[in-house]
Amino acid sequence: MSRLVTAYIALGANLGDARATVRAALAALDGLPRTRLLRASGLYRTAPWEASGPDFINAVAVVETGLDAHELLRALQALELQAGRERSYRNAPRTLDLDLLLHGDAIIDTPELIVPHPRLRERAFVLVPLAEIAPALVTQADLQAVADQAIERL
Repeated sequence: MSRLVTAYIALGANLGDARATVRAALAALDGLPRTRLLRASGLYRTAPWEASGPDFINAVAVVETGLDAHELLRALQALELQAGRERSYRNAPRTLDLDLLLHGDAIIDTPELIVPHPRLRERAFVLVPLAEIAPALVTQADLQAVADQAIERL
């Protein structure tokens, strides 16, 4: 079995019952093979970022997993498909979006996956919930840099 690593996952949805979808996705993370949900942030409402459509419901989860980063990515993509995710165009509204933010201390740059997530520090909808569950990973400067992005804790 692979060694266990701590991974951080951003969750978002803005189609259908987005709150219920994000909550169900959090539960589904705990059901992934060799993976255990350790903690999840509260839910946040944000306007679409570089996109249009309804507001998003966002959260960040931390898991302990024996899956390598690419295996975890495939598992996350399978959960998105189960939730009805369609990739009709870049930043399209979505039933569920799961982004692998961090996978242990791995640095990965492949056509399929970049870890740490390349836009992690640009998005309030990632940084604010991440700061809630892992404050050591987010600096005040990080939060200040996204302070102009509206975000509301639900």
